[in-house]
Amino acid sequence: MSLSKFDKFKLYVFLIAMVELISIIFGAVLFGFNVVFLAIVIFVISIVMIILLLYAREKEKHDRIVEVSKILGSDAKEAFAYGDIGMLTYDENFVITWMSDFFISREINYIGEKVTKWLPDINRIFQGDEDSIVLEFQDAYYEIERKADSQMLFFKDITYEHQLELSYENEKVVVGLIHLDNYDEATQYQEEMNISIIDSEIKQPIIDWAKAKGMLIKRIKNDRFMVVLNETIFAKLVEARFSIMQEIQKTSDSYAIPITLSMAYARGTTDFQQLDEMLNNLLELAQSRGGDQVAIKKFGEDVKYFGGNREAQEKRSKVRVRVIAQTLRELIEQSHNVIIVGHKEMDFDCMGAAIGMSRIVSTYNKVVSIVYQDGDMEEKLAAALNKYSVQLQARLNFVNEIEALSILEESTLVIMVDHHNIQQTNAPELINRAKRIVVIDHHRRKTDFSFMPLLVYIESGASSVSELITELFPYQLSKVNVSEEEATIMFTGILIDTNRFKSRTGSRTFEAASQLKSLGADPVEADELLKDNYAEFELKTGVLKYCEKLDNGVIVTPYGGDTLLSRSIMSQIANEILSVQNIEAAFVIAMIDDDTVALSARSTGNINVQVIVEQMHGGGHFTAAALQRKDGTVEEIYSELKNVLANYFSERKNENESDTAS
Repeated sequence: MSLSKFDKFKLYVFLIAMVELISIIFGAVLFGFNVVFLAIVIFVISIVMIILLLYAREKEKHDRIVEVSKILGSDAKEAFAYGDIGMLTYDENFVITWMSDFFISREINYIGEKVTKWLPDINRIFQGDEDSIVLEFQDAYYEIERKADSQMLFFKDITYEHQLELSYENEKVVVGLIHLDNYDEATQYQEEMNISIIDSEIKQPIIDWAKAKGMLIKRIKNDRFMVVLNETIFAKLVEARFSIMQEIQKTSDSYAIPITLSMAYARGTTDFQQLDEMLNNLLELAQSRGGDQVAIKKFGEDVKYFGGNREAQEKRSKVRVRVIAQTLRELIEQSHNVIIVGHKEMDFDCMGAAIGMSRIVSTYNKVVSIVYQDGDMEEKLAAALNKYSVQLQARLNFVNEIEALSILEESTLVIMVDHHNIQQTNAPELINRAKRIVVIDHHRRKTDFSFMPLLVYIESGASSVSELITELFPYQLSKVNVSEEEATIMFTGILIDTNRFKSRTGSRTFEAASQLKSLGADPVEADELLKDNYAEFELKTGVLKYCEKLDNGVIVTPYGGDTLLSRSIMSQIANEILSVQNIEAAFVIAMIDDDTVALSARSTGNINVQVIVEQMHGGGHFTAAALQRKDGTVEEIYSELKNVLANYFSERKNENESDTAS
């Protein structure tokens, strides 16, 4: 038990008195009686003064206790003892002057010490920020309140209640879904023996893992399991970073089959219907982002993700494309007119998809319009549209948002292409007012929709939306009439989004490119549309001087020049950086206007730039992502990016070590 300042004072007085007494004895031996007599008189006077001082301090303490009793009433001691409540008083300097028996029984004694030094967090009460606080000390939890207009604090031991609350929180129900990505495709043409091997090597480990962790697991579909667990078990899964995902990846790789896991966990509410709705939305989110990841949501909070370290595989089948085409056809036929909306700063893929969708709608003799905002598109696209203006304006109907709102009706079908977020759209008011919306995109979903779409076709494994739209052409009731100029713009969209067929390119991509070629797309003309002029070449060369090579095959270009860069130039520079040997990801940071800073990220496929940029409140997909921020600077974004990169590679290292250990 620590001594108070007053107890220490009494100890020091005792020691001084003993030193004086010893000195008197030695003086008597050395100097004789007269000197000793004088010393004894002085010693007695000192002792009397000390006794009087001690008496005064004890009386002051007693008076303080009486004063406290008067404040609280004559039965205060018994009442507070019965309620297990402690009290302490302090002076104007926050020095503790008295502590009740509540503290003595717990061997807590800080009389003479500053309460703010003993409990620094108590300042929140003194500053008026909070009326009461809960603090932990000596393995117990106390709720502390200050008595108004007095220098007194009340302590209530709530350790038992805290343990009950903690136990309640830990036992709350968490529900999850575990989905085997690509299972049907991987086993569709396998022999029974091979399927049984796949089941025993992939499905059974999932069941064993769930049971070993204490979860209830039930198979609800051939490729899907439902699990029930509590918060304690869930915390352990998060700590282990859902190690089963790495185990399944490793097994799948050994058998050369593209099976991964998509997992969803809903928590934070006792409403089972709410949990069920959250769970289904979360699994859809995980799959639409490419699978191989975990989507987690606590009620009232944002979605969090784990994993996603592999690029999405092509999962859409010809059957799915035909079903989407049929559903889309029915929605078009039920509509009075159709409006196609792209994203801000439209690029070739966005415009190509809008043009392709417009030609599909035209086959059903419906009035179709494309929302087009002057100046809100990439420079090379604007040049291409100007070059083909006569041919395009004769076949397509371009409108601005105000004109689109004037033709919006209850039965109007609005089709969003190359984006799915209202913050990215070039016609936000139109989306807010529309009753019938379709989404066609290839970017990984970031969060839930802020609107209610009738149809969602998001394929993050596709190279581009132009590829997705091209695949719909053969499944229309009549041939889709696409001109050479329109086909060339769509082909250019695929060309850019695949970095000239170097990334995110599957067999379906080449099939779509071949189909566009048969419709008149000119690859030479497409290449011509993308060529830089000398000023652009000079600008890119100047920006590349700012490149900085970091660890893990990353190059960051924080451009500090005076010239404002366009987003298209930034993405082109990032793609060029990827041509450097042993470079896996490139990030370009620059000002795009006087008060907006942007970041463009590109990857070869070994680093998930979407996950990185999402940590900075941007978005995109596995190999291409971006963000822009108002009132930011290049230096701030660069500093933030370095921290996010450090966390990303640290987590990857931990996952790899966990995988090796397992």
